[in-house]
Amino acid sequence: MPVYIATQALLDGVDSVPFIWPLLKTLSLLGLLYILKIFFSGASNTLERNMHGKVVMVTGGTSSVGAAVVRGLATRGAQIVLLTQHALGDPFIVEHIEDLRKDTDNQLITAEQVDLASLHGIRTFATKWIDNAPPRRLDMVVLCANAQTTGSKIQSTAEGLELNWQVNYLANFHLLSILSPALRAQPPDRDVRVLFGNCSSYMGGDLLHITQPQTAPGKGKRSASAAQEPTRFSPRNAYATSKMALTTFAIVFAKHLSSYKRPDGAPSNTKVLLVDPGFCRTPGTRRWLSWGSLTGLMFYLVMYPFWWMVLKSPDQGAQSFFFAAMAERFAGVGKDFGKEATGALLIKEVQERTFGRRDIVEDEEAQKALWEYSEKMVQDAEKRGALERAKQKKDDKEQKEEADAVKEMNDYKEKVGKKDGGKKEGSRRSKEA
Repeated sequence: MPVYIATQALLDGVDSVPFIWPLLKTLSLLGLLYILKIFFSGASNTLERNMHGKVVMVTGGTSSVGAAVVRGLATRGAQIVLLTQHALGDPFIVEHIEDLRKDTDNQLITAEQVDLASLHGIRTFATKWIDNAPPRRLDMVVLCANAQTTGSKIQSTAEGLELNWQVNYLANFHLLSILSPALRAQPPDRDVRVLFGNCSSYMGGDLLHITQPQTAPGKGKRSASAAQEPTRFSPRNAYATSKMALTTFAIVFAKHLSSYKRPDGAPSNTKVLLVDPGFCRTPGTRRWLSWGSLTGLMFYLVMYPFWWMVLKSPDQGAQSFFFAAMAERFAGVGKDFGKEATGALLIKEVQERTFGRRDIVEDEEAQKALWEYSEKMVQDAEKRGALERAKQKKDDKEQKEEADAVKEMNDYKEKVGKKDGGKKEGSRRSKEA
């Protein structure tokens, strides 16, 4: 058929073919849409690596890009340890792991309950992990957990911390600070990598409330050399600020690991990589595009064909994670890996990129201020959490004692009534009387 049409067009002219111009316009439009879809889908990872026997710890691995990363690594044979806020007996997590094991033909997928919105929960898990001799094997940590609040109200955790700051940054700081001895204790020939899930929104954040805090009245004035006023913290900039802090911490954490002098004299074998998956069709992106409102959600649904075109799927977003996890060039140690100036690398669209806002994320004074600020924040929040748990425990104990006293009194009354031959109101004998 196509040969016949082409022959007719060649011999009798293009206009002799019925509906040729509408057909050519339609094919041109479809071709353009196909090219745009390929462009917005981003680059694909073509590298492979033997992941059998590798132990990979993953946060945020039950949904969105994190779930795609877990599925891809599990398919390649990695042993996955999912950190999830769900109870291990929750039907969702049980079925999720069973489906993963079946789909990937990998039985080495387990879960640990860790609520990243609780510093106490993180410490409980991490201290249990490192309290092991010899140290547990740990080849890779993939940090995909993410929180993005909407609206004009600040959402806080039970320990009094802003939710974006806690989940996107402070949870990772706290977890890796405790796990760092386990990372440093891995054998020198083992290729250990820490992958931070990040996004370009970090360039819209700042750390001025940490590096240039305002002084209280009567306590002195800030120096005249301060170029900017600290940004007032708000729900609008909370997400970007948390990502800026995460980027800065990743760089200084790489330096922290490389500065450790191993007993065997070998250089640090842990690499730190920040991975930007790009804009993907995830629940977080949907909340951001819909402004967290029903009106915005309706707008998102009406515009869904457009979002499907320009946004990546979670599998496409995971490609940069696979590249960071499998590229052989990241297996070097010491000076053979990365840039000495930063100590970490940024991966986007399956290739290395330079950091934005280098004046902040590579500023050693800002890095030091952030680390000290974070340590103090963790200490203060854990103290508040401990006091709250002690108070709750005391209230629960008092309620239990009160309930036991009431039960004991009722049992005593019932026993005394039976001894005296009394008839309980409402009993069969009393009704017959």
